[in-house]
Amino acid sequence: MIKVLIAEDLTVVREGLVSVLGREPGIEVVAQTARGDEVLPAALAARPDVAVLDVAMPGQDGIAAARQLTERLPSCRALVLTVLDRPGHLRAAREAGAAGYLLKSASARQVLTAIRTVAAGGRAYDPALHAEEHDARVSPLTPRETEILRLAAQGMGAAETAAELFLSIRTVRNHLSLAAGKLHARTLVDAVRIGERRGWI
Repeated sequence: MIKVLIAEDLTVVREGLVSVLGREPGIEVVAQTARGDEVLPAALAARPDVAVLDVAMPGQDGIAAARQLTERLPSCRALVLTVLDRPGHLRAAREAGAAGYLLKSASARQVLTAIRTVAAGGRAYDPALHAEEHDARVSPLTPRETEILRLAAQGMGAAETAAELFLSIRTVRNHLSLAAGKLHARTLVDAVRIGERRGWI
């Protein structure tokens, strides 16, 4: 029997997970909480095999809770289940010791498979996000393009950026255009979003 702890602050999501897991043979929900700072005490009391953790919770985030479990109760493996689809969050969860990271868009079957995989000592990361994390390691932007796009992300226009960096407005616009092309972005706003999401700016 795989014993599971669920930490999720949204009641409807938490109750839905409890319901799905409760119908699955070989899995038992032994504890649940709506707060991140209650994860470790609940786990120490219930001794689950897997803790399914949301990231954004009151008291403490799920990644910090995963780190505590790794340090204090290594027999309980953490599986992060979240809406946060940025490689940076996946990287932070991995560094905290989480054995799995799935998005809430995953199907019930995917979640169940991930729980069983993690409980058996394996790892379960969202395939698309995992691939994106690897792709995100090396930025295609030059240092100057990165600098200019970072200023654009702060709300600075081409004229302000040109004055800040002692460049011509034409040069700034050329760099922004090149950066957008390298990021396969349709607009400057899209380029900023992609750069921030991948941790490049």
